[in-house]
Amino acid sequence: MKIAVMVSGGGTNLQAIIDSIADGRITNTEICLVYSNNPNAYAIERARKAGVPYVVKSPKEFENRSDFNDALLQILQDAAPDLIVLAGCLVVIPEQVVKAFPNRIINIHPSLIPSFCGTGYYGLKVHEKALERGVRVSGATVHFVDEGTDTGPIILQKPVMIRQDDTPEVLQKRIMEQAEWKILPMAIDFIANNRVTVKDHRVIIEGYDPDALF
Repeated sequence: MKIAVMVSGGGTNLQAIIDSIADGRITNTEICLVYSNNPNAYAIERARKAGVPYVVKSPKEFENRSDFNDALLQILQDAAPDLIVLAGCLVVIPEQVVKAFPNRIINIHPSLIPSFCGTGYYGLKVHEKALERGVRVSGATVHFVDEGTDTGPIILQKPVMIRQDDTPEVLQKRIMEQAEWKILPMAIDFIANNRVTVKDHRVIIEGYDPDALF
């Protein structure tokens, strides 16, 4: 399976994918493209070090959003991935891209959807809101992408306990280490090995063992 990984920042989830392919946690998979909207993203350096093809194209390079959307779709179609992975990508995925890759785009979100998700919930803001609300458990979710924001079918979730002295930064790091870097590679491996089907907005995973997440 060929995957395109879309990033905007440091690329820690991209690194988790690269490492998981290298050590065999993700099988039958190669990265055919890393795309970033941000020319200063460290994720690009990670792609370069791993010898992975990459493209940088910012919406700021275009006169309007429609032209950028068309260019983004062309970049992805030229790469011809079997799966697109949003790994800390802050670009709103255009509807035409979603329609061109139905149930072939997945995203990692740093909360247990449907909590702390949707428009405006990204990066540290997710963790700030979770701590403000005083919840005892947060975590991460891998889900398919549809036309909504964080509304697609859920593939995997992993909870992470919140500590009383957590800051948004500390919680973000722990959720990455304990949840994101584990369930995103696992979801990619499931899809690469044809273990995932979507039926009536629910994801069915062949041979799924939730205890393997803990």
